[in-house]
Amino acid sequence: MIVSHEANVKSFKVENVQAKEATMKVLISPKEGWEGHVMRMVEVGKNGFTPKHTHDWPHINYVAKGKGMLYLDGKDYELKPGSFAYVPAGKTHQFKNIGEEKFVFMCIVPEEGHK
Repeated sequence: MIVSHEANVKSFKVENVQAKEATMKVLISPKEGWEGHVMRMVEVGKNGFTPKHTHDWPHINYVAKGKGMLYLDGKDYELKPGSFAYVPAGKTHQFKNIGEEKFVFMCIVPEEGHK
């Protein structure tokens, strides 16, 4: 069980040569009692992006702040606070900040999807 605030969680840089200005915080994971899943907060700075990639697990995303673009399987989708997306397993995807402020979104993945 956990009750906290994102300000209390340390962020770490997304270590990938195909990422720019991207950090992540792990908010809830099996360590906090959610077996099988991980809830993360991703922050992408101005002109930043996550890697364009594909993997064997799905994930769920919810936009909390800023303006972004989701590239998903060959198509771009504009995102703003309140937007959400389901990214199926095996689909190429990437998040980009297209606004002036940080682009912040939640990402929930199966445990094997968080490395």
